[in-house]
Amino acid sequence: MQTIKDIFIIGLRNAHAMETQAREMMERQFERMTDYPEVRARIAAHLKETEEQLKRLDRCLEYCGGSASSLKDIAQSFMGNLAAIAHAMADDEIMKNTFANNAFENYEIAAYKSLIALCSQCGADRCKSLLESNLREEEAMADWISSNVARVTEQYLNRTAGKTA
Repeated sequence: MQTIKDIFIIGLRNAHAMETQAREMMERQFERMTDYPEVRARIAAHLKETEEQLKRLDRCLEYCGGSASSLKDIAQSFMGNLAAIAHAMADDEIMKNTFANNAFENYEIAAYKSLIALCSQCGADRCKSLLESNLREEEAMADWISSNVARVTEQYLNRTAGKTA
């Protein structure tokens, strides 16, 4: 039978792999978003946040006597690259990336809320503020994406209208 601490450590490992996947997706998107400078700049900023989030997760794992799962990180890294490659083949890559990023940010938010709920249950109070920092950054990114869907759509239409008319 798993203890609450075991479940928490598994959740931290999953979150680490999730952030690894996010980093890979954003790195590929950043490389290709030259036509959308605002999106590119926000991705660059969130990439820096993601690196810090990974460090915070490493600290949480260390506090709990655990470590990241290399297997999960590698698998999620592969998935992030695969998703980015799949979108890169589409004419409406920016739209697919926008929708996927919106969904992924909300997935991350739910994961962090769950981990924060587990902190006091398993005696990992030292992790709570670190996870709350990650949560705030993910919420800010999700808000930014959500508030920019219409603008990105309009930019996409303006860039492609001449090609399809």
